[in-house]
Amino acid sequence: MKVQVRNLDKIAILDCSGDVDLYSSPLLRDALLAEIKADGPSVLVNMSGVVYIDSSGIATLVEGLQLSRQTKTRFGLFGLRPNARSVLELARLHKVFTIFASEAEGVEKIGSVEPFHGV
Repeated sequence: MKVQVRNLDKIAILDCSGDVDLYSSPLLRDALLAEIKADGPSVLVNMSGVVYIDSSGIATLVEGLQLSRQTKTRFGLFGLRPNARSVLELARLHKVFTIFASEAEGVEKIGSVEPFHGV
């Protein structure tokens, strides 16, 4: 798995690729926790390159979501492939996460000055 962080205005975008599993989820966790902080940027996780995600990967995303709520950091996912989306749906987490169809939609909505209800 690879995680690359890029910044677009006040939004940190984590581009993830490969499998998010027991062995690689600590890499994603470290990147998420580094970007989610009080008064930090909003965070979007690009899942378009994620081929496979298991329960440890989902747990990492949930941990990121919880921390974002504590720090009042805006947090969202985009680019979910069908496999990742079905895992979230089976766990009913698609209702918990803010999921955008595209990066453009995520940047527009998460970066707006209007109240964001996804976090």
